[in-house]
Amino acid sequence: MNIGYDGKRAFQNKTGLGNYSRSLLSILNRYFPQFQYTLFAPKKTNLFTIDSYHNFRTIEPQSFFYKKFPALWRRIGIVKQIDQAHLAIYHGLSNELPNGIEKLTIKTVVTIHDLIFERFPKTYHLDERYTHRWKIKRACKIADAVIAISEQTKNDLINLYKVSPQKITVCYQSCNPIFEKTISEIEKITVKKKYQLPDQFFLFVSSITARKNLIVICKAMIILKDIINIPLVIIGDGKIEKNEVKQLMKENGMEQSLFFLNELPVAKEDSFTTAADFPAIYQQALALVYPSIFEGFGLPILEAMWSGLPVICSDSSSMPEVAEDAALYFSPHDNNQLAKHLESIVSDEKLVQILKDKGREQAKKFSTENYANQIIEVYKSL
Repeated sequence: MNIGYDGKRAFQNKTGLGNYSRSLLSILNRYFPQFQYTLFAPKKTNLFTIDSYHNFRTIEPQSFFYKKFPALWRRIGIVKQIDQAHLAIYHGLSNELPNGIEKLTIKTVVTIHDLIFERFPKTYHLDERYTHRWKIKRACKIADAVIAISEQTKNDLINLYKVSPQKITVCYQSCNPIFEKTISEIEKITVKKKYQLPDQFFLFVSSITARKNLIVICKAMIILKDIINIPLVIIGDGKIEKNEVKQLMKENGMEQSLFFLNELPVAKEDSFTTAADFPAIYQQALALVYPSIFEGFGLPILEAMWSGLPVICSDSSSMPEVAEDAALYFSPHDNNQLAKHLESIVSDEKLVQILKDKGREQAKKFSTENYANQIIEVYKSL
């Protein structure tokens, strides 16, 4: 079976949709190497290397016009090359399918990650909301199957866009298998020196936007500054919200308590951009703190559980789906409750061990093998 994919995110996006694409493709190849995987991408980069995969190929724009206007190629120009590639299935990995693909004879699948722009419209420009809405509604209409990454996303598609429940399959994603590996002490020390990590720290992994809610962690840390003074290591970047949290911590004499790894020169290295160093960082943290207001899934939660790292996260949207009873929960705007949880991680060794054990068991429900089988079952059902 020859399966085609929108490969742009795998080659060009360092977070979110890029991680989803890279993980899915690697995992499918691991468990189903007998299939042919064809990636359609405007250009190849070192973010995703397929040279060692004998059954992978990449198709790029052929004409000068589409090389110059890659967005237009992905929207309409790609269809002719999809038709010529002799695919059985084309899978849009990031909420969309190209215009005109419905006229071809191949089967189509689209993954929908979330409808956050509908729930929090003020965090998106009007044109962004319109574009997202149009792409997702159209993709769900013409696709032969829709994959939702959580029950939360499935319910949003049904309730907000009236997509038929029979058309939607929930396939909980897995994470990069590198997070399952126990990192040696020598490698941890190397990574600690490389990123100038403190001896003890909490960890935040996400882009820094209003929805991701980094500021609530800062407020909780301010509450605790005379009780415990554990710094926060941050993997992720942003603009407005990043400046806000820096200013807040400076006003409270705690600017030295934030470690922004993306600001370090080593953040430009492949071992950071591809997340190769992340397991060693996770496995040295006291806990992952994930205060997001709304998520389609919440991949860092799963990465943390595989890493044997306690999780503190919001009780909203899909996050309880992912962590179940293996996390400490708080309302995303309750900095007092979050402060109590942070203090508990530092003071209660028994609780920490319980969270680690439960987290590892919970993570097994999202194994790479289960994930691969779920996706292939969707393909085979068409």
